[in-house]
Parts: sequence; structure tokens; C-alpha cells
Amino acid sequence: MNNLVRNIMEATKKSSLKSKEAGKDKILAAYRKTVLKEGKEPSSVFIFCESLGISESDFYEHFGSFDSVVNQIWSGYIREVANRLQLDKNYIEFSVREKILAFYFTLAEVLREDRSFSLLTIKPWKNPAIPPKSLKGFKNSFETWITPIINEGKQNGEIAKRPLLDSRYDGLFWLHLVFILQFWANDDSAGFEKTDAAIEKSVNLAFDLIGKGILDNALDFGKFLYQNAKN
Repeated sequence: MNNLVRNIMEATKKSSLKSKEAGKDKILAAYRKTVLKEGKEPSSVFIFCESLGISESDFYEHFGSFDSVVNQIWSGYIREVANRLQLDKNYIEFSVREKILAFYFTLAEVLREDRSFSLLTIKPWKNPAIPPKSLKGFKNSFETWITPIINEGKQNGEIAKRPLLDSRYDGLFWLHLVFILQFWANDDSAGFEKTDAAIEKSVNLAFDLIGKGILDNALDFGKFLYQNAKN
């Protein structure tokens, strides 16, 4: 294959990918706008596509359902937070506690920019431990972000290594994030200052519990009582 043919093929491939992404972004924007205007998701993929002037096959080329559209949007919030944190030159020097605080504060900013839509999509969420199908991608994206942060904390001693709990830290932080989301959803304070306070206080409490100190002393004391109760 000569260079000319190779260049033409590469240019065609890039153009195709660019066009595909444009189609995907068009669907995402139209879905968000429809939900905001009607207060609910479209009644069917067919009606949504007809209003957008595309075929159903165009929709299914990018998404399998409306749930996957919402998943893409919420996963995008995590990507946006990660991108903003990477732009902060000081972030890499933060302690693990500071990195998690920065993540939550930045996520609150990102969600505030899209508050009306995000509130509509989390409104049906009833069980904190089980995210709706439309938010499973958000949960997966968060756990992908938090896992290396937790490992960093274990390595530098900020997070205690504890049998039985080690493998559950990511799940505990997920429940912590759900608490923050629900608090934020019900916060009517100016500038959501109560949410900022809830983030700071809850993260500090979390690190008091998972760091070396209070919980370790409580576990040691509990072990002591148990051993002595058997004697």
C-alpha cells in the first residue's frame, strides 16, 4: 500500500469517527433538552428520533436505550471532574483526604451547572445501595477513579489496612457519595453552602474512621473484651 492510499484511508477513517461522535453528541444534547422541557424522558425511541430527524438505527448505533444515554451523561460528569482536577498543578501533591475532598467539591460544581437535568434523573432513586440501571455507569466510573486513590492511601498510611474491610472501601465510599448526592439534591441554601459543609465534615469523619486511630483502638478493645469474656 503506497503512502497516498494510506493517507486517504486514514483521512476517511478520521472523518468517519468525527461524524460518528457528532451524531452521538447530537443525541445526548437532544435527550437532555427533551427531558428538561417535558420533565420526563421521551415516550419512545421512535418518537424521539422522529423529533430529531434521525432514524432509529442512527440512535441504536450509539445507544441501546435511554438508560444508556443517561449513563453516558453521568459518566461524563466523572470525566469532567477528573479533567478539572488534572488541570490543577497542585493536585498531585494533595494528600488522599485532600484529593477526595477536591473530587467531591468539583463534582458539586459540575452538577450545579446541570442541576435541573441531574435532579430529574436521580429523583426516582430510592435505594441508596442499588443505583438505577441508568446510573450504573456513573457508579462504575466513580469506582474506577476511587480505587487507585484508596490504594494510594493504604500505601502511604492514610488509610488503615484492615482484614474484611480492605475490599469494601470502594463500596463504602460509593455509599458516601450517594449520601452527598442526596444531601445536595435537597439543599436549598444559597450557593449550596450546606452541601460544602456536609462534604467537608463527612470526609473528615470518614478518614477518622478508616485512618489509623479511633477504629483501630475500638477494634483492639473489642478484641480484648471478647478474649477476656471467654476466660
